[in-house]
Amino acid sequence: MPEYYYEDFVPGSVAEFHADNAITKDEIIRFAAAYDPQPFHLDEEAAKHSMLGGLCASGWHTCALMMRVNFDQWLSRTASLGAPGIDELRWEKPLRPGDRLTLRRTILHKRVSRNRPEMGLVSMEIEALNQKGEVIARQKHTQLISPRDPARALAEVAEAAPQPKVPHPTHALPRVAAEGRARPFAGYLEDLQVGAYIELGRETFTKENIIDFASQFDPQRFHLDEAEAAKTHFGRLAASGWQTACLWMKNVVATRDRVQADLRAQRIETPQGGPSPGFIHLRWNKPVLVGDTITYATQIIDKRATSKPGWGLVFNHNTGVNQNGELVFEFRGSGFIRMRGE
Repeated sequence: MPEYYYEDFVPGSVAEFHADNAITKDEIIRFAAAYDPQPFHLDEEAAKHSMLGGLCASGWHTCALMMRVNFDQWLSRTASLGAPGIDELRWEKPLRPGDRLTLRRTILHKRVSRNRPEMGLVSMEIEALNQKGEVIARQKHTQLISPRDPARALAEVAEAAPQPKVPHPTHALPRVAAEGRARPFAGYLEDLQVGAYIELGRETFTKENIIDFASQFDPQRFHLDEAEAAKTHFGRLAASGWQTACLWMKNVVATRDRVQADLRAQRIETPQGGPSPGFIHLRWNKPVLVGDTITYATQIIDKRATSKPGWGLVFNHNTGVNQNGELVFEFRGSGFIRMRGE
């Protein structure tokens, strides 16, 4: 039986949770090789000459490690039903070899679903700190948690003032042909076109790869056990949302490298990319189940110069669609990119 239910999460309460072990260089490189093979996550010498100044973990690796600490320290004992997404995540500092994470969880607010009183929504902020007390990452999201007494929890909601709905922003930008210089990744900040769209690639989710990822980073029952998953609202074994996101990143790097190799073959200069400062509005719109094939894509929605000399920021809308044409995953990301002549 779970130890913690919806009623046990009190707005304003703060708790800290500690990782069992420090992250190692080998772990950083192994994860990056599988999901985010950029030089500053793979090669110490190349990393020294990057914006990050040395070898560090992929930001998605940091997210996965935060998920594991949450599971080990409190989520495994909670009547959790998963999470629909991440409202905002900021990567504040690099996670280096030897760093040990501490998570600080602050409960922001909560409510029970009026349509599904067996489902409580608990909004929280989670800060990841290193052993020096420096914030590595900040994450805001809503956790779905079952009430101990759904009828009573719903009655309390009925007595409270209605909560305003926050609209989910959308962009209706036209897709341009994914050819030539119109492609994302094709050049410096000045070369990139707002509206440029490209399909990144496809990934098929198998029982084996779902369980392998979940056992490392997100061992909730609906990601590990088919019989247990059948008892939940997922109905079948479902992939961790973080696995869906990490495979998006894998396809981004592969596509970027392919596009830039084509340009270099034409003797067109291509700059080294920089890291991402974070993302907003990540949504796992539908479960990714065993046998699903997800097609990933990205589209540039904005770009601008920054206060960092020689660097701009590109903003993108990123999606994953299953074999039935259903949107299962989306978020808005950003990444640093070199400016021409700097």
